[in-house]
Amino acid sequence: MRHPRLWPAVTAVAAALGVVLAVALVLVLSPRAAEPVGPPSPAVPAATVTSSSQATAGVLPAAKPASLSIPAIGVRADRIEDLGLTADGALEVPPDATTVGWFTGAPSPGETGPAVLAGHVDYKHVPGAFSRLKELRPGEQARVGRADGRIAVFTVYRVDRYAKAEFPTDRVYGDTPDPELRLITCGGAFDRASGNYLDNVVVYARLSAVEV
Repeated sequence: MRHPRLWPAVTAVAAALGVVLAVALVLVLSPRAAEPVGPPSPAVPAATVTSSSQATAGVLPAAKPASLSIPAIGVRADRIEDLGLTADGALEVPPDATTVGWFTGAPSPGETGPAVLAGHVDYKHVPGAFSRLKELRPGEQARVGRADGRIAVFTVYRVDRYAKAEFPTDRVYGDTPDPELRLITCGGAFDRASGNYLDNVVVYARLSAVEV
Protein backbone atom coordinates (compact mmCIF):
# COMPACT_ATOMS: atom_id res chain seq x y z
CA MET A 1 0.00 0.00 0.00
CA ARG A 2 1.36 3.38 -0.92
CA HIS A 3 2.02 5.86 1.86
CA PRO A 4 -1.10 8.08 2.11
CA ARG A 5 0.87 11.31 2.42
CA LEU A 6 3.58 10.71 -0.16
CA TRP A 7 1.83 9.48 -3.30
CA PRO A 8 -0.75 12.27 -3.71
CA ALA A 9 2.26 14.58 -4.01
CA VAL A 10 4.41 12.70 -6.50
CA THR A 11 3.27 14.86 -9.39
CA ALA A 12 5.39 17.72 -7.97
CA VAL A 13 8.52 19.01 -9.67
CA ALA A 14 11.42 20.05 -7.41
CA ALA A 15 12.44 22.91 -9.66
CA ALA A 16 15.44 24.29 -7.78
CA LEU A 17 16.80 20.84 -6.96
CA GLY A 18 15.72 19.52 -10.33
CA VAL A 19 13.95 16.46 -8.92
CA VAL A 20 11.35 15.20 -11.40
CA LEU A 21 8.49 13.63 -9.47
CA ALA A 22 5.71 13.46 -12.05
CA VAL A 23 4.11 10.03 -12.31
CA ALA A 24 0.59 8.69 -12.77
CA LEU A 25 -0.56 6.81 -9.70
CA VAL A 26 -1.29 3.72 -11.77
CA LEU A 27 2.02 3.78 -13.64
CA VAL A 28 5.18 2.05 -12.50
CA LEU A 29 8.22 3.65 -14.14
CA SER A 30 11.04 1.47 -15.42
CA PRO A 31 13.80 3.95 -16.41
CA ARG A 32 17.24 2.88 -17.48
CA ALA A 33 19.24 2.31 -14.32
CA ALA A 34 21.93 4.89 -13.63
CA GLU A 35 25.48 3.90 -12.81
CA PRO A 36 25.88 3.88 -9.01
CA VAL A 37 28.37 6.32 -7.51
CA GLY A 38 29.37 3.75 -4.90
CA PRO A 39 29.20 -0.04 -4.83
CA PRO A 40 26.27 -1.73 -3.10
CA SER A 41 26.90 -2.89 0.44
CA PRO A 42 25.74 -6.01 2.27
CA ALA A 43 22.22 -5.88 3.61
CA VAL A 44 21.83 -3.56 6.58
CA PRO A 45 20.54 -5.43 9.65
CA ALA A 46 17.18 -4.63 11.17
CA ALA A 47 17.13 -1.59 13.42
CA THR A 48 17.83 -1.97 17.11
CA VAL A 49 16.82 0.15 20.08
CA THR A 50 19.77 1.07 22.26
CA SER A 51 17.88 1.68 25.51
CA SER A 52 14.84 0.41 27.37
CA SER A 53 12.44 2.55 25.32
CA GLN A 54 9.04 1.05 24.51
CA ALA A 55 9.49 1.89 20.81
CA THR A 56 9.24 -1.06 18.46
CA ALA A 57 12.61 -1.72 16.88
CA GLY A 58 12.56 -0.83 13.19
CA VAL A 59 9.40 1.29 13.13
CA LEU A 60 8.79 4.56 14.97
CA PRO A 61 5.67 6.72 15.29
CA ALA A 62 5.44 9.96 13.37
CA ALA A 63 7.69 12.78 14.63
CA LYS A 64 9.17 15.73 12.79
CA PRO A 65 12.92 15.65 12.12
CA ALA A 66 14.74 18.24 14.17
CA SER A 67 18.42 17.80 13.26
CA LEU A 68 20.74 15.93 10.92
CA SER A 69 24.30 14.77 11.38
CA ILE A 70 26.39 12.95 8.77
CA PRO A 71 29.84 12.58 10.37
CA ALA A 72 31.60 11.13 7.31
CA ILE A 73 31.08 14.33 5.28
CA GLY A 74 30.92 16.90 8.07
CA VAL A 75 27.19 17.68 7.89
CA ARG A 76 25.58 19.07 11.02
CA ALA A 77 22.20 20.76 10.73
CA ASP A 78 20.61 21.80 14.03
CA ARG A 79 17.30 22.72 12.41
CA ILE A 80 15.24 21.09 9.67
CA GLU A 81 12.90 23.22 7.55
CA ASP A 82 9.52 21.85 6.49
CA LEU A 83 9.18 21.60 2.70
CA GLY A 84 5.76 21.40 1.11
CA LEU A 85 4.47 22.10 -2.37
CA THR A 86 4.23 25.44 -4.12
CA ALA A 87 1.04 26.65 -5.79
CA ASP A 88 2.20 25.27 -9.14
CA GLY A 89 2.93 21.82 -7.71
CA ALA A 90 6.69 22.17 -7.27
CA LEU A 91 8.51 20.92 -4.20
CA GLU A 92 9.70 23.77 -2.04
CA VAL A 93 13.45 23.95 -1.46
CA PRO A 94 15.55 25.20 1.47
CA PRO A 95 15.75 28.99 1.63
CA ASP A 96 19.55 29.19 1.85
CA ALA A 97 22.73 27.19 1.33
CA THR A 98 23.03 25.64 4.78
CA THR A 99 19.44 24.73 5.65
CA VAL A 100 18.25 21.13 5.21
CA GLY A 101 14.58 20.54 4.42
CA TRP A 102 12.17 17.65 5.04
CA PHE A 103 9.42 16.93 2.53
CA THR A 104 6.32 16.79 4.71
CA GLY A 105 4.42 14.77 2.11
CA ALA A 106 6.68 11.80 2.84
CA PRO A 107 7.00 9.75 6.04
CA SER A 108 8.95 11.18 8.94
CA PRO A 109 12.36 9.57 9.58
CA GLY A 110 11.77 6.26 11.35
CA GLU A 111 8.27 5.63 10.01
CA THR A 112 7.76 2.91 7.43
CA GLY A 113 8.63 4.20 3.99
CA PRO A 114 11.20 6.63 2.54
CA ALA A 115 11.68 9.88 4.46
CA VAL A 116 13.06 12.60 2.17
CA LEU A 117 15.60 15.26 3.19
CA ALA A 118 16.84 17.76 0.60
CA GLY A 119 19.60 20.34 0.58
CA HIS A 120 21.55 22.49 -1.85
CA VAL A 121 24.93 21.51 -3.24
CA ASP A 122 25.60 25.25 -3.39
CA TYR A 123 23.49 28.38 -3.37
CA LYS A 124 24.45 31.89 -4.44
CA HIS A 125 28.13 30.91 -4.51
CA VAL A 126 28.00 29.48 -0.99
CA PRO A 127 28.76 25.76 -0.48
CA GLY A 128 25.54 23.97 0.41
CA ALA A 129 24.73 21.67 3.32
CA PHE A 130 24.90 18.73 0.89
CA SER A 131 27.96 19.90 -1.05
CA ARG A 132 29.79 16.64 -0.21
CA LEU A 133 26.80 14.30 -0.42
CA LYS A 134 28.25 12.49 -3.44
CA GLU A 135 31.22 11.42 -1.27
CA LEU A 136 29.08 9.21 0.98
CA ARG A 137 29.74 5.49 0.72
CA PRO A 138 27.79 2.38 1.75
CA GLY A 139 28.20 1.62 5.44
CA GLU A 140 28.40 5.28 6.54
CA GLN A 141 25.67 6.75 8.70
CA ALA A 142 23.20 9.63 8.82
CA ARG A 143 21.76 10.48 12.25
CA VAL A 144 18.37 12.20 12.32
CA GLY A 145 17.26 13.79 15.59
CA ARG A 146 13.48 13.73 15.99
CA ALA A 147 11.12 16.04 17.84
CA ASP A 148 10.22 13.20 20.23
CA GLY A 149 13.83 13.00 21.48
CA ARG A 150 14.77 9.83 19.63
CA ILE A 151 17.67 9.66 17.19
CA ALA A 152 17.03 7.57 14.09
CA VAL A 153 20.32 6.20 12.78
CA PHE A 154 20.35 5.30 9.08
CA THR A 155 23.06 3.30 7.32
CA VAL A 156 23.81 4.12 3.68
CA TYR A 157 23.46 1.24 1.23
CA ARG A 158 23.49 3.00 -2.14
CA VAL A 159 24.59 6.31 -3.68
CA ASP A 160 23.43 7.13 -7.21
CA ARG A 161 23.62 10.02 -9.62
CA TYR A 162 20.85 10.43 -12.19
CA ALA A 163 20.39 12.70 -15.16
CA LYS A 164 17.38 14.85 -14.34
CA ALA A 165 15.66 13.78 -17.54
CA GLU A 166 15.91 10.14 -16.38
CA PHE A 167 15.12 10.57 -12.68
CA PRO A 168 13.68 7.24 -11.41
CA THR A 169 10.73 8.55 -9.43
CA ASP A 170 9.35 5.22 -8.33
CA ARG A 171 12.73 3.91 -7.17
CA VAL A 172 13.43 7.01 -5.09
CA TYR A 173 9.98 7.80 -3.70
CA GLY A 174 8.23 4.44 -3.91
CA ASP A 175 7.08 2.47 -0.88
CA THR A 176 9.57 0.44 1.14
CA PRO A 177 8.66 -2.29 3.67
CA ASP A 178 10.87 -0.75 6.34
CA PRO A 179 11.93 2.77 7.40
CA GLU A 180 14.36 4.30 4.93
CA LEU A 181 15.91 7.68 4.21
CA ARG A 182 16.59 9.55 0.97
CA LEU A 183 19.08 12.42 0.87
CA ILE A 184 18.82 14.46 -2.33
CA THR A 185 20.80 17.28 -3.90
CA CYS A 186 22.00 18.48 -7.30
CA GLY A 187 25.07 17.10 -9.03
CA GLY A 188 26.93 16.65 -12.26
CA ALA A 189 27.79 19.50 -14.61
CA PHE A 190 26.36 22.98 -14.18
CA ASP A 191 24.46 24.35 -17.16
CA ARG A 192 25.08 28.10 -17.21
CA ALA A 193 22.39 28.67 -19.82
CA SER A 194 19.61 27.35 -17.57
CA GLY A 195 21.28 28.07 -14.24
CA ASN A 196 20.76 24.46 -13.13
CA TYR A 197 22.80 21.33 -12.55
CA LEU A 198 22.15 18.52 -15.01
CA ASP A 199 21.98 15.65 -12.50
CA ASN A 200 20.74 14.71 -9.06
CA VAL A 201 22.63 12.83 -6.37
CA VAL A 202 20.47 10.49 -4.28
CA VAL A 203 21.63 8.66 -1.16
CA TYR A 204 19.65 5.62 -0.02
CA ALA A 205 19.83 4.51 3.62
CA ARG A 206 17.99 2.10 5.94
CA LEU A 207 17.14 2.54 9.60
CA SER A 208 19.74 0.55 11.55
CA ALA A 209 19.37 1.81 15.13
CA VAL A 210 17.25 4.02 17.36
CA GLU A 211 18.85 5.94 20.21
CA VAL A 212 16.66 7.26 23.01
